[in-house]
Amino acid sequence: MPTVEESLVADNAQTPLTAPDAQTNQSPQERTGPMPVRTIALGTLGSVLLLLSAFGAGGVLVTDPVLGDGPLSWLRYGHGKMLATGVLYIGFALVVWAWVRLGRHVLAGRVGTKPVLIAAAAWMAPLLISPPLFTRDVFSYIAQGTLPLFGQDPYVVGPIVLDQPHLQDVVQNVHPFWQTTPAPYGPMFILLAKSIAWITGSNMIGGVVLMRAMLLIGLGLLLWALPGLVRHLGGNLPTATWLAIAGPMTVVHLVGGPHNDLLMVGFLAAGTLCVLDRRHVLGVLLVTLGVGVKATAAIALPFLVWVWAGHLKSTPTKNFVRAGACAVGVFVATFALVTFAAGVNLGWLQALQAPTMIVNWLSVPTAVGEAVHTVVDLFIDANKSWFVNTTRVLGALAFVAIFARQWWQSRDGGSDAVRRMAFVLFAVAVLSPATLPWYLTWGFVIAAALPWQRNQLAILVSAAVFLVLTYSPGGEDMLYNWPFIACAIAVSILAGYSLLRVDPLGLFADRRDSEDLVGVDAPTAKV
Repeated sequence: MPTVEESLVADNAQTPLTAPDAQTNQSPQERTGPMPVRTIALGTLGSVLLLLSAFGAGGVLVTDPVLGDGPLSWLRYGHGKMLATGVLYIGFALVVWAWVRLGRHVLAGRVGTKPVLIAAAAWMAPLLISPPLFTRDVFSYIAQGTLPLFGQDPYVVGPIVLDQPHLQDVVQNVHPFWQTTPAPYGPMFILLAKSIAWITGSNMIGGVVLMRAMLLIGLGLLLWALPGLVRHLGGNLPTATWLAIAGPMTVVHLVGGPHNDLLMVGFLAAGTLCVLDRRHVLGVLLVTLGVGVKATAAIALPFLVWVWAGHLKSTPTKNFVRAGACAVGVFVATFALVTFAAGVNLGWLQALQAPTMIVNWLSVPTAVGEAVHTVVDLFIDANKSWFVNTTRVLGALAFVAIFARQWWQSRDGGSDAVRRMAFVLFAVAVLSPATLPWYLTWGFVIAAALPWQRNQLAILVSAAVFLVLTYSPGGEDMLYNWPFIACAIAVSILAGYSLLRVDPLGLFADRRDSEDLVGVDAPTAKV
C-alpha cells in the first residue's frame, strides 16, 4: 500500500515549495527536524569510495607517484581498473541516493538550510584531495597557467610547446585533444592559473589540490549569494541550497572535477545579488571578474543594466542610458586592470573558437545536424560536417533571437530580468556549437533560487544525474556508447522518480522508509 509520504507527495506535486503549510501556517524553511545523520553518512561513504576508486579509474596521472609500481598499481590497468570503475560508480550511486533522500527531507520541511550545508560539506570534503573525476580539464588549466611563466602566450600556443624536460609531467597529462589548443579562458583565470603553476611547479598533485581550493572561492561566493537571490526571486532557501550546493553537478562535476565554471558562477551569482540590492558598481565589477574567467558571464550584463536602470528615478530612456554608461565604464576599467595584471592581451577572444572542435549531441544544433545526416546518409554518401555546421549556424541565429526577445522583455528590471537572464544562460549552453555537461550550471545556479514544484524538481534530479554520467570517470565522452547511455537514462529517470516516491520499484511494498515518514533516521516500521 502507498506510504503516507507518497500520498502527500502525489497530492502536492504541483504545489510551489514557497507555499506555507496549510495546518501549521509555517513555510518549509521554518519547519525543521533532527539532523539526517544517516543520510549524510550515506553520501559521505559514497564520496570516500569516489576518492579511493579515483586513484585507479579517475583522471589519473600518466606517471602516478601514488600507486606507481607498488602493490596497488594493478588498479590502474585491466581487471583492476574495471574493479575501480565499478566501485566508483557505486560511490556515485550512494552520493545520488543520499542527495535524493535529503531532497525528500527538504520537500517535507523536516530539514532546513544548515543540515543541507553540512551534508554538502561532508560530501565534498573527501573530493578535495581526489584525482580529477569525470574530466581531465584541470591538467589543461595547470598547463595554461604554466605557459606565461615561460614566456609563451596561452592565447596563441597550446601546452605542447612546453618542451623543457622538467615540464614533461605538466604536458603529458593534458588530454591529447587539447595539447595544441590555446586557452579559451579569460585573463582573470589565466592570472589565477599562473599563480598556482608558479607555486606548485611541475607537481601535478599539488597543482590539482591547489586549483580545487582556489575554485572554492566561487563556491563561497555562491553560498553568500543564495539567501539574497532567494529573497528576490521568491524561492525556498533549503531547496535552492539542496539544488545548487549539495547536488551532484556541484559536488562531483564542479568540485570533484574540478571545473573553473564554479568560479565563474560564483562571481555571477554574487554580482547579480549586488545589483538587485542596489550595489550596482560592485555587482557589475563581480560579474566582470566572472567574464574574466569565462566569457559566457558577459551575457548577464545587459540584463543587469535593466535592473540598475529600474532603480533610478528619471525617465526610462535616461535611466537606461545612465545605467548602461556606468556599467560599460565599470566593465572596461575592471577588465583592463585584470588583463594588465595577468600580462596577456585580448587574444583569448579568438581562442573562444576552441570548444567548437567538440562534437556531441548535448548541443541541440549539433544533435539536429547529426540526426539529419544519419537519415540522409542512408541514401547518399554525405559529409557530416556540412550538416553540423549548418545547424550550428541556425542554432546561433536562434540564440540571438531568444536573447534579443528576452532582453527586451526585461526592460522593467527587477527580479523578472534576472529570471530571464537565467533562461538565456541556459539557452546559450544548449544552443552553443559545443555543450559540455557542466555548462548547464551557468543559468542553473541563478534559477535554483526560483520557486520550484515537486515534479519539476524530479526532472532536475534526473537531468543532474544524467549529466554526470555522460562522461567516463577518466574524462572520456560516453555519449556515443548507446548501451551505456540507455542505462544512464534509466538510472537518471529512477533517481528523479525516487524524489517523489520512496520505493519507486515497489521492492519493499510491505515496508516504509521511516526516514521519509515519521522522523529523520528513525527505525524502520511496518505500514
